[in-house]
Amino acid sequence: MTQPLHTFPVRVYYEDTDMGGVVYHANYLRFIERARSDWVRQLGNDQNAMRDAGIVWVVRHIECDYRAAARFEDDLIIETGLNSLSGARLVMDQTVRRGDEVIFTAKVTAVCMTAQGRPVRLPAEIRALMKQS
Repeated sequence: MTQPLHTFPVRVYYEDTDMGGVVYHANYLRFIERARSDWVRQLGNDQNAMRDAGIVWVVRHIECDYRAAARFEDDLIIETGLNSLSGARLVMDQTVRRGDEVIFTAKVTAVCMTAQGRPVRLPAEIRALMKQS
């Protein structure tokens, strides 16, 4: 993984688990989404202003690896790091840890789209924010 730029704590609640108290697999995607949203907000990227300007972030591709199970009441840390940045896409590495143990990893590719669903280049000010972090 790239050097983590952002960490985000998550506590596993009962609603995140299946009947056995294990985190349901799709909820890891929710956890990492929250971490990415928090990261871009902390960078100063106002996603509401972007949407008002007709541009939204869209996840284009995710590669993930489930390494161990998180369970009810676990305290997790999601690390997000910048893998690569181009004019049209942002690739992030994300790791979910329970203490020192890596339990989930993901490589997430995000792009910007117009409200009409057409791809658009990442705004220059957003690329600059990402490069500065």
